[in-house]
Amino acid sequence: MPEASRERALAYLRAHHVMTLATHGAGVPWAAAVFYANDGFDLIFLSSPSSRHCGNLAANPRAAATIQEDYADWTEIKGVQMEGTVTELGGETERAARSLYGARFPFVRQAVPALAEALKKIRWYRLAPERLYYIDNSRGFGHRDEIAPG
Repeated sequence: MPEASRERALAYLRAHHVMTLATHGAGVPWAAAVFYANDGFDLIFLSSPSSRHCGNLAANPRAAATIQEDYADWTEIKGVQMEGTVTELGGETERAARSLYGARFPFVRQAVPALAEALKKIRWYRLAPERLYYIDNSRGFGHRDEIAPG
């Protein structure tokens, strides 16, 4: 895998904000859009533990995610696809995640009452990819490079 693809994939993650998180529970797949902050290729996100995707993750921490734009021309498609394991964060890892996420999304640190109340009900999570691909159709239809996440 060329080092250039690794750097393009990291730049792509830094330039985007929303991932589609795919989970599986009770024999049914589910996808949800969530904001993320990346720590290398690990994706940090917050969500309500009562959400369908977090319920699925509590039973099965394996997940997949994609990050991409809404392209009108398939030759322009670029994005990241990954699969891995999601863990709920606590203690020092949660504090580090909050700091990283707050730096990326400063509105989370604002003292807006409705947001502060909502944040009391969430949990912090990390998707650590085990397989990761950078898609770049500008290099040919279906072109993707596998990248070692570590």
